[in-house]
Amino acid sequence: MKIVDVRATTVTMPLEAPLRHSNGAHWGRFVRTVVEVEADNGLVGLGEMGGGGQSAEAAVAGLKEYLVGHDPARTEALRWMLANPTASLYNNRTQLLAAIEFACLDLQGRELGVPVHALLGGKVRDRVPFASYLFFRHPAEDGTGEIRTAEQLVAHARSLVDEHGFSVHKLKGGVFPPDYERECFRALAEAFPGHRVRFDPNGAFSVEEAIRFARGIEDLDNDYLEDPTWGLNGMRRVRSKTPIPLATNTVVVNFEQLAANVRDPAVDVILLDTTFWGGIRPCIKAAGVCETFQLGVAVHSSGELGIQLATMLHLGAVVPNLSFAADAHYHHLRDDIIAGGKLPYVDGAIAVPDAPGLGVELDRDKLAEYAELFRELGSYPYDRDPARPDWYPLLPNTDWADPS
Repeated sequence: MKIVDVRATTVTMPLEAPLRHSNGAHWGRFVRTVVEVEADNGLVGLGEMGGGGQSAEAAVAGLKEYLVGHDPARTEALRWMLANPTASLYNNRTQLLAAIEFACLDLQGRELGVPVHALLGGKVRDRVPFASYLFFRHPAEDGTGEIRTAEQLVAHARSLVDEHGFSVHKLKGGVFPPDYERECFRALAEAFPGHRVRFDPNGAFSVEEAIRFARGIEDLDNDYLEDPTWGLNGMRRVRSKTPIPLATNTVVVNFEQLAANVRDPAVDVILLDTTFWGGIRPCIKAAGVCETFQLGVAVHSSGELGIQLATMLHLGAVVPNLSFAADAHYHHLRDDIIAGGKLPYVDGAIAVPDAPGLGVELDRDKLAEYAELFRELGSYPYDRDPARPDWYPLLPNTDWADPS
């Protein structure tokens, strides 16, 4: 095969309610760029990426001259063509590379009539378990969906358990004062005896506050404490003061950082993101390093629609040392742009696709509908909170939202 065209379409996907995080919010919607790579045999491979609430169409269009005429099976050459590490100092294309890699793997699977997991060594599990990724939320435009109190948080988690069967719960923090969030987190854990929990304030705490927070939750059934503070050395200091395993998707996101963490451990569990690491294949390579050095592995979520969710499922299918439930924002979506609608959770897990390629197809009507919605609503600043004009966070943060 040879690539003959590369196309990108930006869509806006509505959420149940705006999701708050330590850096701002998702303003009631995700903005995602869908990538299509067409080969000379008429097949089209699918990719997807985010962009902090903004379109990546222009950036994808800029790759066309690199890609036309390239064999999509030569994914290792693709890495050096698009994301040479020294060239990337001037123009970091890691997430662009990931979206193109997804599409090229999809093309290979479609051409050969096999699922992507068969190209990556074969699956070791048929279903990937997920956590109930929970957020503090602003109310939606109709006034529903707010999560601000412990009671609202527990009620929302219970509805997700009833609907999807989750038995692991992750709370995104870093929004309200740490003592308040600890009370909410403890209420969540105590509401579901026998379930496991994890907390993630996105690095917003100082080292000292992170140690204090960890000591206040050590009696809970914690999977891990994710990014309680910023930086490898800060994480190392926290790790020395708590028995809770530490996890990250922020300070170990490439192989240089992974090597540093192996030599001088600061993090116990590496959350592999198929976009942050530049594709599915680098994540599998990183998982192999983690297997060698007995580091834990989980799958990170960066706000996926069905195409990227499929990449997470194929990754989860082939990694033998996946010892934790994956994260996904997926249940917050009101819809999807893949044919057949959203992939279903059964007993807290999603089945790995077995159709050729990534195993998902575009719903062209949905793609057009949500592309038009993006044209109507435009982008949004991921690193701002619509309820707090002129606010922006520091690291460590001390300016918390008011829970009242």
